[in-house]
Amino acid sequence: MNMVELAARIKAARTGKGFTLDRVAEISGLGKGLLSKVENFRVTPSLPTLARITEALGLTMSELLDGLDAKPQISIVRAADRREVERDQSDVRYFSLAHGRPDRSMDPFELVIPPHGGRRDPMPHEGEEFLIVLEGTVGFDFGDLTYQLAAGDAVYFDAETQHRVYNNTGDPARVLCLFLGRPL
Repeated sequence: MNMVELAARIKAARTGKGFTLDRVAEISGLGKGLLSKVENFRVTPSLPTLARITEALGLTMSELLDGLDAKPQISIVRAADRREVERDQSDVRYFSLAHGRPDRSMDPFELVIPPHGGRRDPMPHEGEEFLIVLEGTVGFDFGDLTYQLAAGDAVYFDAETQHRVYNNTGDPARVLCLFLGRPL
């Protein structure tokens, strides 16, 4: 099941109803922090949690989950149709490049890292990750090592190791990021 799409559907249902996270927390009895992590696909909700969320949003489980296990042979996401996804608390902007194929084994994103921006703290997660710098220069910390990556440079790594990408320059940077396995 595509957890990115599930998270996006939950957030869209909440904002479509004009509910804040506080309101959904109040109705569902779940914590606001947990709901935020679910919406930002940092936590996979259990079935009882998902049931409480759908009930609070006035949805059925089948309405929320319909089509999430579909696997079209091809998915084309036009530049104008990219979805921005809130992934962490940094100023990095994540644009999903494959949201049209719900049941996939990898998650490609375009990251836009503003000047002097990026993730402040390392964020390890399950799986593997691939990055290629499309534009600009970024710093990349992996464990105790630091690398400078310029346009065209690529790195493939075990994502369970502490890592972060950031931009210490005065120009924006663009990075293609591919999560393999289950990102948090």
